[in-house]
Amino acid sequence: MNVLIVEDEELAASELQNMLKQIDSNIEVLAILGTIESAVDWLNKNSPDIIFMDIHLGDGESFEIFQQTSVKCPVIFTTAYDQYALEAFKNQGIDYLLKPFDKSDVEQALKKYSGLTSISSGISVGIASPLAAKPAAQPGRERNRFMVSLGSRLRTVDAEEIAYFMAEGKYLYLFTRNGESYILEETITSLAPQLSMKNFFRINRKFIIHIQSIKEMLKLSRNRIRIQLSPPPPGNIMVVVSEDRAEEFRSWLNL
Repeated sequence: MNVLIVEDEELAASELQNMLKQIDSNIEVLAILGTIESAVDWLNKNSPDIIFMDIHLGDGESFEIFQQTSVKCPVIFTTAYDQYALEAFKNQGIDYLLKPFDKSDVEQALKKYSGLTSISSGISVGIASPLAAKPAAQPGRERNRFMVSLGSRLRTVDAEEIAYFMAEGKYLYLFTRNGESYILEETITSLAPQLSMKNFFRINRKFIIHIQSIKEMLKLSRNRIRIQLSPPPPGNIMVVVSEDRAEEFRSWLNL
């Protein structure tokens, strides 16, 4: 496994390199780079198998790298802040390690990468890049599978694996019960009619949830309901059934 480390703190980069060697002596760190400029230049000439990338670099946020060059391999983001998870979804991310992390965290992230390289097995990822193509809806039939991609690798996600869908800006995210997440190239409005009415419910403009993803519910004012989802959405987003959907939601729960 050929690894690129993009990290501007020398000690952090050295510790990560040592962790990788302890996990697997066959891992080769091809380069350790500390700036956007050096990373772009290196990636224009080289192709690692995977990148460990800090978000805050000396000359800006590492997301700028993706605007200046094509990154074709999976990326494991590392940062001391949790507010960048959604941005990481959009840039080849398969995991998001919060500093300080340890060897076991790195090992788990590499297991996700190993899942990607298994030809016949499903892809186990934390966060993923946009779909290569949008699946076509079939009128009159419930959608049971979703084709998703990470780079050039494809897999299908069964509807029963899905915890919820979340709309954020112009993107629609699919979250699985295992904590994996992918971007779908469609809208929440177009998706809703394709799903099983028994299992899925659109609770507001941002979320369509699966019945089994509900961990806890709490009454709020104006007939609203707050929902704790499993797994929780990134950034501790509050999930609330909108006032105009509350009664229908209660009826759905009793189906």
